[in-house]
Formats: sequence, structure tokens, C-alpha cells
Amino acid sequence: MHAFSRVFAKSMLVILVTAVPIAHAGEPAATANNVANGGYDVVAYFTQNAAVRGSGTHAVKHKGVDYYFSTAQHRKLFSSDPEKYLPEYDGYCAFAVAKHNAKVKPDPETFKLRDGKLFLFFNDFYEGQPTNTIVFWNSSESTLAAQAEDNWKTLRNQ
Repeated sequence: MHAFSRVFAKSMLVILVTAVPIAHAGEPAATANNVANGGYDVVAYFTQNAAVRGSGTHAVKHKGVDYYFSTAQHRKLFSSDPEKYLPEYDGYCAFAVAKHNAKVKPDPETFKLRDGKLFLFFNDFYEGQPTNTIVFWNSSESTLAAQAEDNWKTLRNQ
């Protein structure tokens, strides 16, 4: 990455984190209609290594929000052990938690499985420029993962 690109990317992230709506204390990331993870099936990440849209037909309420699943089997798997499938940091962007100590809603299609855990990342256009935080996460994953864990201890309740 060129020096200008790095500076631009860092500037974009500062702007992004301050411009993206922040959630209320202790709530998982959810849509306006109270659906977690943008309606994507959290079990499918683990069973298919893919972001798969769920359906209200196969929904479960957990921690005050609805989780949608693509199949009745996925709903059953989730219901038997929700903590196994829930994304880290209540479904907020792992990079934003680590680097900016902020809750930013991610793109449910930008994810990573690491050590049996699901991490989600912001990936969208900002002022016409693509900004995918998984790229930054992957460039310094060990450091960012440790920072995210430290930050989440206090951020989870904000």
C-alpha cells in the first residue's frame, strides 16, 4: 500500500467511525426492525463458510433481537447453543472495536472465522471510495484482536 493510500485509508476510518450511527448500550447490532446481523443466518457462517440470508420463517429471539435462519435445522442448532454462533462484539465491526473503541454496524457479508469465533467487518463505500476494514484487520490481526478484547470490556456496556 502506498503512503498516500495508507494516510487516506486512516483518514477515511476516522471519518467513518464518527459518521456511522452508534448503537445503544448493551444491544447487539440490529436493523431498524430489530433483526440481528442484517437478517443473515449466523449458523451458516460455520456450516457453509458463507453469508446466507435468513428468513423470518425461521426466527429466534435472543438477547432482545430476532435472529433469522435459512433453515429449520440452523434455527435448532442456534437454539441449542446460541453462544457458539453469536458473532464477537455483539455483531459490531471487530476492527472498529479494536482500533477506534467504537460500535460500528458491519456488512454481514464481510466476515472471518478465527479459532471457532465469528468476526464481522464494515465494508461499504464512503465518499465514493471502497472501505473494507477486514483488510486492515488482516494486516495486523494479532495486535487488533488483543486490542478488541481489551476495548470490549468497557465498550460492551456503552
